[in-house]
Amino acid sequence: MLTRKQLELLQFIYNYIQKNNISPSFEEMKEAVQLRSKSGIFRLINGLAERGFIKQLRHRARALEIARMPDSMIPLTHEYKQEIPSERFSHQSAPLHSKFLEIPLYGRIAAGAPILAVNDSHQTVSIPQNFLSTGIKNKNFYALEVSGDSMEEAGIFDGDIALIEKTDTAESGNIVVALVNNHEATLKKYYYKNKKITLEPANRRYQAQIYTPEQVKIQGRLRTIIRKY
Repeated sequence: MLTRKQLELLQFIYNYIQKNNISPSFEEMKEAVQLRSKSGIFRLINGLAERGFIKQLRHRARALEIARMPDSMIPLTHEYKQEIPSERFSHQSAPLHSKFLEIPLYGRIAAGAPILAVNDSHQTVSIPQNFLSTGIKNKNFYALEVSGDSMEEAGIFDGDIALIEKTDTAESGNIVVALVNNHEATLKKYYYKNKKITLEPANRRYQAQIYTPEQVKIQGRLRTIIRKY
């Protein structure tokens, strides 16, 4: 598992290398994750290297390579920002040939105690089409803003945008949007065993919740996370 700062740094390094074909300097990394000293960056890099997410190339300046990304995150080669005043998220550095899909933003989803996900069709998220499989249309997806910290060990943090594929089925281990008791929606890991459904957080400070199948309706599976910078 990674800390939030480790994930932020990993994403920054990935985006920077994609754009510049070279890894960022320690000063740039320090500013990107808002640390006061380079020693903090050294610790984050060492932690990422020990877990196999980056490689440190010896005897070379700016010698970092991305080895892999967390399973819960499709690598994002582009950055997103919140526009003012429309509150949409737009692409900052897309290739000219990229096409975009407007995905409806339905509101906030709990990654903690369940809260109601509100359908607000007036807001959308612009997603590069190459993030998704060929032939998939935007009607198969919706987006939710994550609220809470119970999924942070899966790389999902408060304020992230979760891109959800619409489905009413799931396999054990999937991260899903689950509607509990026809009232409250939550983002959790889904497990089905012994005719019981377990909605499990990815944070040791929270406990899993167990329900009967009649109490839970699957409303979608997580496809990727979009983080604002």
